[in-house]
Amino acid sequence: MILMNKLHSKEKSKIRVEIWDLMEKRGIARFPRPVFNRIPNFVGSEDAAQRLVEIKEYKNAQTIFCNPDSPQRPVREHILRDGKILIMAPPRLKEKGFLVLSKKTVRTDKIRRASTIKGAFQFGSIVKPNKIEKIDLKIAGSVAVDIKGGRVGKGGGYSDLEFGILTAYDLIDKTTRVLTTVHEVQLVENIPMTEHDVSLDIVITPNSVIYTNTTYQKPQGILWELLSDLRISSIPMLEELKSRL
Repeated sequence: MILMNKLHSKEKSKIRVEIWDLMEKRGIARFPRPVFNRIPNFVGSEDAAQRLVEIKEYKNAQTIFCNPDSPQRPVREHILRDGKILIMAPPRLKEKGFLVLSKKTVRTDKIRRASTIKGAFQFGSIVKPNKIEKIDLKIAGSVAVDIKGGRVGKGGGYSDLEFGILTAYDLIDKTTRVLTTVHEVQLVENIPMTEHDVSLDIVITPNSVIYTNTTYQKPQGILWELLSDLRISSIPMLEELKSRL
């Protein structure tokens, strides 16, 4: 298992570099640049966001969890303008809770600002997970995806940890849909998945909506055996959960 995970990690690293390089060379990458070691912002992110808000899963959702990265900023703006509750992960999960924003606390003329990470800290509040409402939809940032639901992020593992924390607090369950917005060039043939990787149910590009019908099982909690003591101590919400065990 350890050897297999190492092989998968090496393959994922190769995929990341290829996608980052391709986006820079084709002029698809947007600020912040270079996109290496980031969830890459892409030309057409607004169009992908518009497609997202037109699907039934979004329309039926009231509380939506979204990553804080640049390509999903238009998504976060839609969430706030549509009067839904936005839950954001603080960068690197360095806080004792998640950022919570809504139209009730953000003036209409400040919504665009609030959809940025700096604005979210300005207009939102850090709320501990046990005080947050159940989440209807989770949006993740991605470096590359495949049509089977495979996903690779920038390599920090934070999206998977967010999922684990949310699951531990019963804020999401196996019925909660996970989706992403990406450019078409971020679609690859295959991404190797391990037991801690969270698969995608929906992939949205500027031109299409892809229902993956994924067969990958999502992890049902935090796989503590894969986390070092140093890693746990660096993330307050993990440290809090570990102390309860």
